Amino acid sequence: MDQRPLRILYHHRIAASDGMRVHITEVVTALRNQGHLVCVVGPTSADEAQTAGASSRLERAADLLRRLLPPAAFELLELAYNIPAYLRLRSHARAFRPDVLYERYNLFLLAGLLLRRRHRLPMLLEVNSPLAAERGSFGKLQLTSVARACETALWRGADAVLPVTEVLAAEVRRARVGAEGVHVIANGADPRRFPAAGSGARLRRSLDLPAAAVVLGFVGFVRDWHGVGWAVEALPHLPPEAHLLIVGDGPGLPHLRARAEALGVGARLHCVGRVPHPRVAAYMQAFDIALQTASTPYASPLKLFEYMALGRAIIAPDQPNIREVLADGRNALLFTVGSQASFTAALQRLCADLELRRELGAEALRTVEQAPYTWAHNAGRITALARAVQASRAALPADARHPSILARPG
Repeated sequence: MDQRPLRILYHHRIAASDGMRVHITEVVTALRNQGHLVCVVGPTSADEAQTAGASSRLERAADLLRRLLPPAAFELLELAYNIPAYLRLRSHARAFRPDVLYERYNLFLLAGLLLRRRHRLPMLLEVNSPLAAERGSFGKLQLTSVARACETALWRGADAVLPVTEVLAAEVRRARVGAEGVHVIANGADPRRFPAAGSGARLRRSLDLPAAAVVLGFVGFVRDWHGVGWAVEALPHLPPEAHLLIVGDGPGLPHLRARAEALGVGARLHCVGRVPHPRVAAYMQAFDIALQTASTPYASPLKLFEYMALGRAIIAPDQPNIREVLADGRNALLFTVGSQASFTAALQRLCADLELRRELGAEALRTVEQAPYTWAHNAGRITALARAVQASRAALPADARHPSILARPG
């Protein structure tokens, strides 16, 4: 089999600078580290897509339009975006001459599928959520039938679809009417880039945390449904050395601070705000207990794998997508979904048992290493799938594969 480096055209429509941007960066970096050439095409130029400033400006502009326009009008804009997106994608494809198109699925985004069909370019589609159902469930989708048709066309039209969980894969298989071409690739971590263990201890001192503190830690955007409020409510029922450290911001933070003061535990709540992703691991190292307080039913939470790779003791909800990675009492403690009492009981158990925290953390790290749940492993699987799709295309009868304008001479 041909083992030369692949030329991968990576297409997305992400303007946010949150976990979605982190995911893109990690996948692209891992592929490049393995010697492949990756051309990133998104709402900005390929170079701008790597800068936080451009992403932040786009994110603010998109949010403003979403607030100002009626939902149906915004969705029509999303559909219209396919015109410049396709022209930009085709231009990059002609210059770059890719072997494969790798796209991060987004609702109403059909430019990549059009490129695949018009120029017979093998296409891998990464799916992180069922966006038509997700947006519909929040009442923010007006062109429902169009959205579902676009989603089905993409999920069926790609040569291979890469959902991040088995839960999500089940939906993709239903859309494709079978399991062929569906490959689950969970998120991961890169333990090689984590800072030395002393970083966490230094951060604890800088935050004036007592030497004997048992630090409960949460990383992420703080919304009411994220369940971080349960951790605040639990503090009065935990040993006095238990402190809660929140790394991130969000609309739920003012309420959490006010509630902590009302409960008399304001001094035990520490909020450090939003932190650049390269520095987040140092804060995670300051955790004794890492909190995955909630998760959508189909997600593969990025921070979960980073908690694991750092050997943290984890508390997470007991639901199918989480059980794909964690097992209660082996590499985490799982609490009953929707039960604040179950969550608090898990916290109390871990706060009181240092040895259990160490055992769960060590096993979580072993899980990452043995599965493995790493970006390097994911890049290897993407590469293998890309080569398999290429080989499948090459095996087509000659009259089924006419020359493409993207084909490299010779």
